[in-house]
Amino acid sequence: MNIRLLIIVVSLLFSALPACAAKSNGLSRLGFAIQMGAFSEVKNAERFTDMLQKKGIEAFYFRKDNGVYAVRFGDFPSKEKARLAARKLVSEHLIESFYIAPPNEIVFSKGKPTSWQKAPTEEIRGSRPTAGVVKTKPVVPAEKPQPREQAKNDHDMGNIAARTAERFVGIPYRWGGENVVDGMDCSGFVRAVYNLCGLSIPRTSRDQFKAGERVVKDELKDGDLVFFGAAEDKINHVGIYVGNGKFVHAPRRGEEIKVSTVEESYFEKRFIGARRYF
Repeated sequence: MNIRLLIIVVSLLFSALPACAAKSNGLSRLGFAIQMGAFSEVKNAERFTDMLQKKGIEAFYFRKDNGVYAVRFGDFPSKEKARLAARKLVSEHLIESFYIAPPNEIVFSKGKPTSWQKAPTEEIRGSRPTAGVVKTKPVVPAEKPQPREQAKNDHDMGNIAARTAERFVGIPYRWGGENVVDGMDCSGFVRAVYNLCGLSIPRTSRDQFKAGERVVKDELKDGDLVFFGAAEDKINHVGIYVGNGKFVHAPRRGEEIKVSTVEESYFEKRFIGARRYF
């Protein structure tokens, strides 16, 4: 992907994104987001995301059910504002297509994706081919997509968060740019998962620990965050509990997202506590 074009993209996006105030506890519901790209190689999605992050834009990538990677960013108060920002990029011939993700979208859930999870991609072609961007073919569902159903209770959203986390397993992740602080990769991962579930949580593992509802180890449920470190003020790792004593996490910079158990000697000795957000 052309780096010069990426810098231009970053500048446009940075000026288009609104400032969104978070609640006092660091938790807030997300608005509409922009999703773009159909990267067959994870490194291309990583490179594009990293460029956005270095400019202060909250962005992350994830692997879709068809195996390609998409990049998502933004927190817009309305679909129209998100669409206007995306179309600005199209008018500059920097992207050919985009998808506006609604606030109540459930990207992944248990089992295989159904037709309502395959939202069509809005595609607007420019007068000349887009340079350096992989073309995205619009998805045409068998029937008109139905609105996503809101979870009926906290347990449903916890389950969805856990299943979403499992979709990241096997993906090598690098969060926060080259100058990432200790523990930022793991906290960036859980933040991305919660983002896909429609909830914005604090950026660092220490701040994430301060938010949410305290949960004792024996009462862990799917979607809870588990924290590790030397003490509460020295937390340096976090993961998402997925049931049966297991959690999904980003172990070290550049390594693949993996599944570990809370009872493993290393993690058992460093377990600080857990939090629930749904």
